[in-house]
Amino acid sequence: MQQAMTVRTSKAAIPRPEIESADGVGRRAEVKAVEAVRVRRVLCTFGLLMAVGASVAGCGEEKKTPEYVGAGEVCDGLFKGSLAKTIESVTGATSFAWTNPNAMDRVADALEAGYESGHRWAQGDTLCRIAPEGVGREGRAGIAFSMYAPQDVGDLRLPAGGKLYTMGKQSEATPTSAALYFECVSSRFEGSKNRPMRILGNFGRPRGHEQNLSDSRELNLTVLHAASLAVAKKLQCENNGGLPEKPVLEPRTAN
Repeated sequence: MQQAMTVRTSKAAIPRPEIESADGVGRRAEVKAVEAVRVRRVLCTFGLLMAVGASVAGCGEEKKTPEYVGAGEVCDGLFKGSLAKTIESVTGATSFAWTNPNAMDRVADALEAGYESGHRWAQGDTLCRIAPEGVGREGRAGIAFSMYAPQDVGDLRLPAGGKLYTMGKQSEATPTSAALYFECVSSRFEGSKNRPMRILGNFGRPRGHEQNLSDSRELNLTVLHAASLAVAKKLQCENNGGLPEKPVLEPRTAN
């Protein structure tokens, strides 16, 4: 069984109330004040501020995270501004589950570990899960990054509805997905001037909100470009890994 935690208080640290008289009234006030401080500290220690009116003072600066946010706040604000409308178009939603803001650091660390492993390819991490309010797993979209093998670029086989684009080392999109390959030379990756870090971004979303084949593909690639550019900047890639500041949606002819 888990033992109850004993919370000790220092008398010197407890503010003494005004003593009203010597007949015990002041003493009772002091006891109540001591008990109130002890209760506050116990509640703060165990994170039980819920039922006591969330207004129990003295817990420091605990910040509440929202359950749902707008499109401009998903993925730690990655799609703020005009891109928020793109996310709404892609998902058909305007309210999304809040996601952890530390994902970019995890992606950067995973890519760095993959590069240092010396392997030709390596699994990375998920940058963002875009979960519209009221939908299950099947209705979510997501963006992930990994390290690709050299031979992956140049393989122009595409799934049904797929199309190639000129952005990055290679880019492609279908009505429900997009992939973007780019290389990164950065001081974060020792030796990358001779052996650039090979980064693959992937975006996937459920069926059901395709405008038409062309529009859907370009929206998917627009979303992935924004995420890929953010990763390139996080990793301090020279020339942003060759990615433009704005997405280039020019189709490429397969040779």
